Amino acid sequence: MNERELLEVAVKAADDKRAEDIVVLNMKGISLVADYFVICHGNSDKQVQAIAREMKEKVEEKGLSIKRVEGFDEAKWILVDLGDVVAHIFHRDERSYYNLERLWGDAPIEQIQSELNQ
Repeated sequence: MNERELLEVAVKAADDKRAEDIVVLNMKGISLVADYFVICHGNSDKQVQAIAREMKEKVEEKGLSIKRVEGFDEAKWILVDLGDVVAHIFHRDERSYYNLERLWGDAPIEQIQSELNQ
C-alpha cells in the first residue's frame, strides 16, 4: 500500500466517525516525520477516541501496523502514527489552541473531497 492509499484509509475512517473539518497537509519536503498530516477534531472525548480507534482498526484490516498512538486516554490530542501518514485528532477546543494548520502554513493542503464522497 502506498502512502496515498494509506492516506485515503485514514481520511475515510475519520469521516466514518464524523470527524469535523478534516484537513490534509502535504508535508513532502517540509517534514522528515511524514509525507502527510491528517488534522481533524471531534466534539467530545468519546468521539475523539472513536475516531482514533476506527483509524487504527481500518489500517490494521489492510494488514498494516500502527507505529504509535499517543494521548488516547486523555482524548484531547491523539496522535496516530501510521508511518508516512500522521493523524492529529483533536478535541474541538484543543484544535483551535494549537492551530497546526497555521504552524505548518507553508504546507500545501491536499484536496480530499473525492475520498470523502466514495
